[in-house]
Amino acid sequence: MTRTLRSFLSNRLALAGLVMVLLLALGAVLAPWLTHYSPTQTDFTGLQQAPSSKHLLGTDELGRDIFSRVLFGARVSLVAGLISVSIALVLGGLIGLVAGFYGGWLDNLLMRLTDAMLAFPFLVLAIALAAVLGPSLQNTLIAIGIVTTPVFARLVRGQALAERPRDYVQAAVALGGGDLRILLRHLLPNITGPLIVQVSLSTAAAVLAEATLSFLGLGIQPPTPSWGSMLNAARGYLAYAPWMAIFPGLAIFLAVLAFNLIGDGLRDALDPRTKK
Repeated sequence: MTRTLRSFLSNRLALAGLVMVLLLALGAVLAPWLTHYSPTQTDFTGLQQAPSSKHLLGTDELGRDIFSRVLFGARVSLVAGLISVSIALVLGGLIGLVAGFYGGWLDNLLMRLTDAMLAFPFLVLAIALAAVLGPSLQNTLIAIGIVTTPVFARLVRGQALAERPRDYVQAAVALGGGDLRILLRHLLPNITGPLIVQVSLSTAAAVLAEATLSFLGLGIQPPTPSWGSMLNAARGYLAYAPWMAIFPGLAIFLAVLAFNLIGDGLRDALDPRTKK
């Protein structure tokens, strides 16, 4: 673990991604103290003001402070990323463990269902599920979580198939260990490395998916701030108020980049071929 951590921290890009995520999380948590403007308070005397000392990132078409809305929007994006990926991790992990450990007809059934979901483009399926469930943050989390589940199911199944013939698993079976105990106490701890990497990469995809759904009006509803809905509102003002789109777009870009950098760094640090 120490060698893995040292390897991760020596990766400057991964460390930069970690710092960006920590700053983003800190800004989301401390948002009420970092700005004295409400993210939903309108001010019709200050519509679409350019960035200034009064409004650091300017104001939008309703006079709302963009800096405040970006900070509070970070809460939505982080919650969407972490909770939806947690849903996918639990569901996909269970499906993958069961399929990889038992094999046979159960493996074929579960993997064919997984293949059917993977046949649809990620965002198309997320949009379809969100449209069926209805526009809300809760339904957005469920939609993204379900769409991400096949990725974890495939990954865990592959790892379980590779670990199942190993001596420690066969020894546990010979000693009469129950299936649940073998799955949770023996198989799962030995496949956590690839899962950690996939969690980071999937979080980046989930943040982008939440922004896309909110942009289309299928995510969290106004006036609650979301980076995607802020971009949607800015479409008609790009010519003379570009800051309305620049800053939420930059926030999405940095958040997705940060999680991807962390995922790449974790993959390199956990890869046994890079360890000496």
